[in-house]
Amino acid sequence: MATESKSSGSWGVGRVGSYLERLGPTWLDGAIAAGPATMVSLLVAGASFGYALLWVVVLSAILGTVGQYLAMRLGLLTEAGIVAVVEEHLGSFWAWVLVVDAVLAAGLAQLVIMKTLADVSATVVETAGVGISALADPRLWGVTWAVILALGLAGGGYRLAEIGAKVLVSLVVLAFVASLFVVPIDPAAAASGLAPEMPAGVGGAVVAAGVLGGAVHITLLTMQSYTMRARGWTEGDRDIATFDVVSSMLVAFGIFSLAVFLVAASVLPDAGVDPATLDAIRAAEVLGPVAGEYATWLFLAGLLGAAVSTLGGNTIVPPYLLADKLGWEQSVEDSRYRGAIVAVALVSAVGAFLEGAFFELLVLVLAFGLVGTPFVLAVILYLLNDPDVVPETNSHLLNLGGLALFAIASVLAGEFVLEELETVTEPTSAFVVAFAVAMALAIVGLVGRYVRERFGAE
Repeated sequence: MATESKSSGSWGVGRVGSYLERLGPTWLDGAIAAGPATMVSLLVAGASFGYALLWVVVLSAILGTVGQYLAMRLGLLTEAGIVAVVEEHLGSFWAWVLVVDAVLAAGLAQLVIMKTLADVSATVVETAGVGISALADPRLWGVTWAVILALGLAGGGYRLAEIGAKVLVSLVVLAFVASLFVVPIDPAAAASGLAPEMPAGVGGAVVAAGVLGGAVHITLLTMQSYTMRARGWTEGDRDIATFDVVSSMLVAFGIFSLAVFLVAASVLPDAGVDPATLDAIRAAEVLGPVAGEYATWLFLAGLLGAAVSTLGGNTIVPPYLLADKLGWEQSVEDSRYRGAIVAVALVSAVGAFLEGAFFELLVLVLAFGLVGTPFVLAVILYLLNDPDVVPETNSHLLNLGGLALFAIASVLAGEFVLEELETVTEPTSAFVVAFAVAMALAIVGLVGRYVRERFGAE
């Protein structure tokens, strides 16, 4: 396998076909990226501001690709999980900072995605007119799905449900792509949305941070090394790994994001949908031009499938990172790892009891994740520029791309935090601001360490 990836043969049909058969690690990350939180963030962006945030949507696919490529390089060059690499070269303290950062972001996402799954499940029952009131209670569905998730992931029986979920997601994505050819998109208005500008009004920074956070997220960046290790990829597999990243994030995720956003920006404002009251039923109107009377069912099925698929992938993130830090086997054969998976799955039931509309919470949780992302980007860039860590340090071009990604993620995260400062007396806003301050201090400390190590001896 490695021999093929090392070869410098031409990109013939056979070679592309071979690559397609071997795709996987970044596509798993892409499945999480194209989850309900990203879909809802794109819908809210289009409904709230029309085409104004198109520049963020385009940037999200490009920067998401850059981020995953950098994470991919670190994984290939070290052939180890990112937490283990940080532990070895930066020390236990920085490894714990990374674990806490990622677990917080993934944990909050877990709760909100479970709330989404529970609410959508209850909505499906309600829409179907089932006469059993208890089945329309999201809390019941939250507990039920948590048990299914725990039993499935711990026992290996979750695979069938995940495949079915991905089929549903694929159908709704195809429906959005088909809508591009039916919905009257205004090319001039869309083009104006490519100019980088934050739309006026409350929530613009939150929505922008949510859209970017769907593609540039600490969960995706940290999991890249583990999904590649599961495939056994090494430095000799750089070609297929690069193809995997580009085809997943830039092409597939980019098409998904553009289709959802452009259709939403074209349909929802003209339909008079109030973004503040946007829910699954109203959002389903975006698929009306291609699905007609079945639009609601198609959208609900896709949202439910996206939630199931993403929840399965997200559940293993905290156990993976903890296992890497504590030296456990990252397999259900290890009772400690299996217990961690069961614990995360069962605790996620709490999400069904959260107050508020899941549309708003999904955007908020992605924006929160973006706040923790600059730190992991700083860690990756640090390690990729240390010759004691990797045999081939970053080129100037890669560093430029990485720094641009870091800067843009930091600015959009900063805009979001500034909005939260206006309501800092509220518990949620206070937590976001405190987390942002902690991450900023961690970045300053990491940069200070790098400067001392590189220039202190001179």
